[in-house]
Amino acid sequence: MYQSEYYDKVGAYYDEDAPQFEKRYWENQTLQKIRSSFREETEVFQFNNMLEIGSGPGVDLSYFAQKYPQKKVYGIDISEGMVSYSKSQFQKHQLTNIELHVGTVEDLSSLFSDTKFDLIYIYFGALNTVESLSEAADYLKNQLNPGGKIVVTVINKWYFMGMFLPLLKLRFKTAFKRLQKTWGGYSPKRTLESKCYSPSDVRKAFNDLKLLKKRGYSILYPAWYQDTLREKMGKFSNFLWKADRLFNKTPFWSCGEYTLFVFSKDQ
Repeated sequence: MYQSEYYDKVGAYYDEDAPQFEKRYWENQTLQKIRSSFREETEVFQFNNMLEIGSGPGVDLSYFAQKYPQKKVYGIDISEGMVSYSKSQFQKHQLTNIELHVGTVEDLSSLFSDTKFDLIYIYFGALNTVESLSEAADYLKNQLNPGGKIVVTVINKWYFMGMFLPLLKLRFKTAFKRLQKTWGGYSPKRTLESKCYSPSDVRKAFNDLKLLKKRGYSILYPAWYQDTLREKMGKFSNFLWKADRLFNKTPFWSCGEYTLFVFSKDQ
């Protein structure tokens, strides 16, 4: 595995989180709704094999493996704890069409020296914890078949509501923390040194691929960590989800908590 002091810290952070990560997911309806939409954006493309970067507890690998039992599904994650937990779940559900490794984007060519992929997906900001976004993009493009697709989601630097709501409470440090050179992650108790990316950062990193789609999430709809707020809103939250779809037709698409991009490699 690619050796890095920074990656050691990232891996240790998620090792500690592995046992309860999936449980929290199933308790969070906002997170489930956003993840379901990520999957819908991915499933429109045909593929013979697919690769997930940052597979976490294996929720999406399990989903795709069960939905497409004749396809081969691959994954990598930096956390040994996450990979160990995932494999136990695959065995429990008798999923035999998954191949999962501990690794980083820098390990792709060695882990998959004889394999190129039709579809690569990265959900919930796994690229926000790479050493270099542009270099990570190069590693990913190298593993993609001609005509292949990459679905990238990143934690957005320019999350408008993430700035506006804390400003109303005069919490200036919280309002602007994503704009700093490094970001401490979501947890108020545990720091995960990472970077938030603007849409232009992502476009620049993948500039030699064709952009097929771009979409913002949680522009007005509550972010995944605001599930309690969504519950309080009741049916009004559904209106905000629909409003976000309308905002995606405007320049405000880039103001959400997450941004999604779909890129294609030339034949």
